[in-house]
Amino acid sequence: MTSTTMRVVPATAETWPELERVFGQRGDPSGCWCQWFKLTGAEYRAASREEKRELLHEQTSVSPTAGVIAWEGDEPVGWSAIEPYAAYPGLARSPITKRLDGDPVADLWAVTCFVVRLEHRRKGVARELLRGAVEYARSGGAAVIEGYPVDPAARPSLTAAERFHGTVSLFESGGFTVVRRPSATRAIMRLELEG
Repeated sequence: MTSTTMRVVPATAETWPELERVFGQRGDPSGCWCQWFKLTGAEYRAASREEKRELLHEQTSVSPTAGVIAWEGDEPVGWSAIEPYAAYPGLARSPITKRLDGDPVADLWAVTCFVVRLEHRRKGVARELLRGAVEYARSGGAAVIEGYPVDPAARPSLTAAERFHGTVSLFESGGFTVVRRPSATRAIMRLELEG
């Protein structure tokens, strides 16, 4: 899970201090801690930032872990959440990501979030995170990987905060294809892995 300038590895209990640096103290990541699809709406609203932080800490201390972390040299620069679809109960409840007849469920993994530290944006970090997430899912037995990106071509005014799912062009660069468009600005994209 490496490139010539960056490496991407599964997050672990040992990398937790670096992952905290990626999420930071301000902004959306430090308030969500990738719990949006893990908790019910009521649970999410009731949980404090610290409780969400601790949940992610627990989720990165087990196997399979909750995602991957990107490094530029010794510097942690980004995070992507990827786990089996079943780890995200919120995906089944969302009108955007719920299962339709014929959708895969067995051996399906989902990429739900990207966090790139502000000073490392526009340097290909998200692309490397996606590549590393795919490799991690492949090693975990995934047959299919899904992403739920936004499409800035449909609405150029999407903010950085609204792009946490990734973008259609990012997933296309990783070999994913659009399987449906639940809204003008959202796509369900899949990558089928060969055995």
